[in-house]
Amino acid sequence: MTDDLLKWRSEFPILDRAVYLISHSLGAMPRATYDRLHEYADIWATRGVRAWAEGWWNKPVTVGNEVGRIIGADSDTVVMHQNVSICQSLILSCFLPLPEKSTRRKIVYSELNFPSVMYVYEAHARDHGLRIEIVKSDDGVTVPLERMLSAIDEETLLVPISHVLFKSAFLQDAKAITRRAHEVGAMVVLDTYQSAGTVPFSVKDLQVDFATGGSVKWLCGGPGAGYLYVRPDLIDRLEPKTTGWMAHEQPFAFESELRYAPNITRFLHGSPAIPALYAAQSGYEVINQIGVARIREKSVRQTGTLIELAQEAGFRVTSPKNSAQRGGTITVWDDQAAAITKELIRREFIVDYRPGAGVRISPHFYTKDEELELVIAEMKKIRDAKAYEVSEKVGAAF
Repeated sequence: MTDDLLKWRSEFPILDRAVYLISHSLGAMPRATYDRLHEYADIWATRGVRAWAEGWWNKPVTVGNEVGRIIGADSDTVVMHQNVSICQSLILSCFLPLPEKSTRRKIVYSELNFPSVMYVYEAHARDHGLRIEIVKSDDGVTVPLERMLSAIDEETLLVPISHVLFKSAFLQDAKAITRRAHEVGAMVVLDTYQSAGTVPFSVKDLQVDFATGGSVKWLCGGPGAGYLYVRPDLIDRLEPKTTGWMAHEQPFAFESELRYAPNITRFLHGSPAIPALYAAQSGYEVINQIGVARIREKSVRQTGTLIELAQEAGFRVTSPKNSAQRGGTITVWDDQAAAITKELIRREFIVDYRPGAGVRISPHFYTKDEELELVIAEMKKIRDAKAYEVSEKVGAAF
């Protein structure tokens, strides 16, 4: 079989020295990122403070527009932040404190949400009279749609959900959840960290109110470059209280009182992490050039192959077997999964482990088909020979 996407493989240096199957955690770094960071250093060294007016100041929006192409957002509806925790806090700050007589005080999310997101809402709930309703999972892998929908009612303020669950790669029906939320006047905050770059979607088609995510994983953009999408008609209606001088209509007026900018920059706060934005752009460019639809086609094929190989080797696959319900990762269980993961990493098979799910394995557009066979075969060797005991003795990390 001819795989046209493998022409990009040479652009990622780590692939020359490891079987890299961990793009759900940290995507491989594009070779062009060296040049981007060199460009940043050269500009700082030669232009100094003038660099702000020559492009740095606008980067949270110009780079946000590149992310917007990937997630199907309109221009100037995405801004860059350091991480999702900040984005979620910023969104919630638009609604706090609640009006004294407000009956809309409920936050709904599942127990399989990413912990950092749950921490944000739990921390604010204590001081602002919010009530959190956590939707339970029966299997630790999936979240029943009907159970999620029934939890969303007229008392619900926000529904922060993961598009693809980090632990199991379960793909939630964001459109149905958003439809239900809007029926009762609630808003949805969609965490697209585990879907953007590997699952095609459009925030406009899903009609979500907000979306957050980051560049660390499938976007191959590295750490420190999170993003926030705000539905266009909400932009000039909301006033974030997690804020700073970049949200001001005229930041360099240095006024003592905040006048919110009449555009997406009102969702910024302090000075942006410029080096991270330079580093992230190369990954976005590659994803946009390839197209997420083509990436998804290959991902479905390769994750399906991994499931077959794992089952043939006697492992139990814990991620959804139906590709329509699965993101770009498969999870493989064994009683010694944690130790097997450590030994795999020691042998330069780069994967990771999550409790209750097992070994997480993620092919991306740059993955060769033979690497799928290699990783499962290596897992079987380690399991059968109990070779994982080596890593347990030396304390290898993962």
